[in-house]
Amino acid sequence: MLTAIEMKDIVQKRSHFELGPVNLVIPKGYVTAIIGPNGSGKSSLFRCILDLAKPDQGTVEVLGEKVGAHDNWQLKRRIGYVPEVTSTINDHLKAEQQAAFTRKWYPEWDINRHQELLRRFEIDASLKLRKMSKGMRRKFDLIIAMSHNPELLLLDEPSSGLDPIAWKTMIDVIHRYMDSGERTVLMASHIIDEVRRLADYIVFVVHGRVLGMYEKDTLLESWSVLYTDIGEGNVHWQSMPGYHSAEYTGGSAYKAVTSSAVEAEDWCRSQGVRIVSKQRLELDDILTALIEQERIRIQS
Repeated sequence: MLTAIEMKDIVQKRSHFELGPVNLVIPKGYVTAIIGPNGSGKSSLFRCILDLAKPDQGTVEVLGEKVGAHDNWQLKRRIGYVPEVTSTINDHLKAEQQAAFTRKWYPEWDINRHQELLRRFEIDASLKLRKMSKGMRRKFDLIIAMSHNPELLLLDEPSSGLDPIAWKTMIDVIHRYMDSGERTVLMASHIIDEVRRLADYIVFVVHGRVLGMYEKDTLLESWSVLYTDIGEGNVHWQSMPGYHSAEYTGGSAYKAVTSSAVEAEDWCRSQGVRIVSKQRLELDDILTALIEQERIRIQS
């Protein structure tokens, strides 16, 4: 599998927050979603990738080039970026003026692609940026980021402010962007349905630490709640594969959470535990479970 981004031993220390050490490989040709609570370090990772902020230690490679070693202006031409917070510097410009200005920096700017995206997102290019609603400006930022057909697209909370129709359009546009198999998306999002629809891989980030990177479908198949009946016996739940928690629910019934569903079910049968029913966890429940594990780790 080819690599789009590689972060090695990245540490960034600030007075109120510490990121890392982060070791992370983002595969080329896929959509990878970073999810985690607000303030967990998602935007800090984006800034390190773009050389907008320097890590105190470690290295970042993007599309085969080391970031920060020299002026990476040629590398940045291969990247599209939608930040979490829109810049207001050029708010006095019309959308068409902003596009004309940006176009000068990108030799691969595709005017037909730009016009198509304006139509898809229903943006009036004669409108001044400061007159745009939050959702309209978000759509325009995405259009600008994609009009030069970048190899790598970085999206920090891309759907912030979008109405449901615009959100569905964004999902479709990104799917079509990925059709060639040669492009890569790294996105940070707290919209679970967005992650489910777009992501191939998921990275969980909490308190500046990467808790893991997972293939989405495998992850969703692995985490389950098992509703069980232990009968007359006693069960040492901590020995269950993928054990996260076990809660007594009355009589001889327990609710157990595991990150290794198949192995846990085999283990239950070997222990004489009857599985009454089972339910897969949603992404937000998995994140909550990982946050709880991290909290216990920090306190121990």
